[in-house]
Amino acid sequence: MALKDILPGKLGFGTAPLGNMFRDIPEQEARATVDAAWNDGIRYFDNAPFYGAGLAEIRMGDALADKPRQDYVISTKVGRLVLDEIEDVSARDLGEKGDVFKYGRPNKIVNDYSADATMRSIEDSLKRLKTDHIEIVWV
Repeated sequence: MALKDILPGKLGFGTAPLGNMFRDIPEQEARATVDAAWNDGIRYFDNAPFYGAGLAEIRMGDALADKPRQDYVISTKVGRLVLDEIEDVSARDLGEKGDVFKYGRPNKIVNDYSADATMRSIEDSLKRLKTDHIEIVWV
């Protein structure tokens, strides 16, 4: 199956800003943004655990919870696990992306592309996104 057969249109919504990318985005603003995208016909939503240490996926799951699941497509990524352990966000060493999500959740993020971590990442994303399946997983 080709990617074009999965995607519902030519445009999608990248959810990085929902993870408080560059600034602390209020819940109402995040929800209004997703609602506006939905009302304009967007049905593809790209996520990642890295976006605000899971915050973007949590917000996306909440925003789409009342939408028919067959009406939209979700993608997410693997390679970074969001742990329950809390850390000082200002002390994170994430290289060039260190300050991008400094307003996200304070959960520790670790890089791990192992088979076990990949499966755990998908399971954790399913919970945060409040869904039983993800159409696309990017590595």
